[in-house]
Amino acid sequence: MPREKNADSDDVNKLFQDMEFSIDAFGTLALGVHTIDHVSEQRIYHNSQLGVGAGGTFFFCRYVGIGGEAYSRNTTGSFVDSTSGSLFLRYPIEKAHLAPYIFGGGGYDFEGIKQGFGQAGAGFEVRIIRYVGVFVDARYVFASESKDYGVGRAGIRVTF
Repeated sequence: MPREKNADSDDVNKLFQDMEFSIDAFGTLALGVHTIDHVSEQRIYHNSQLGVGAGGTFFFCRYVGIGGEAYSRNTTGSFVDSTSGSLFLRYPIEKAHLAPYIFGGGGYDFEGIKQGFGQAGAGFEVRIIRYVGVFVDARYVFASESKDYGVGRAGIRVTF
């Protein structure tokens, strides 16, 4: 006698869940708008800043979540150079273990020119197993006081 599929058991096996909280650890690469507009290996080498950060995201449903992050681009000055919050829209593709996403939000820079900013970006996460994934994303930052810039992130994500 064939077993009936239970919709609830299918949801438990999904890699990308409703009501999912994640913690991220990541590295960053920040580039000025001139470098973004005129990309070359030399410009990236001389005009970029590396950093590290951490963040968290809560997905109310599989497709929509909110998140926050903080990161530092150097070891001098403020411990945290920048913080931000964003709304995330993702589209999980279970069979590929992949979730492309877009996001937008705003934040504040504490280091150098202290300023507010808006941001918009896109990226993707590859879920290795149910609770662990890796991600890469990039964003364009609309700075209020300085020239705009871009930030790329790559890191690991642990979900609960």
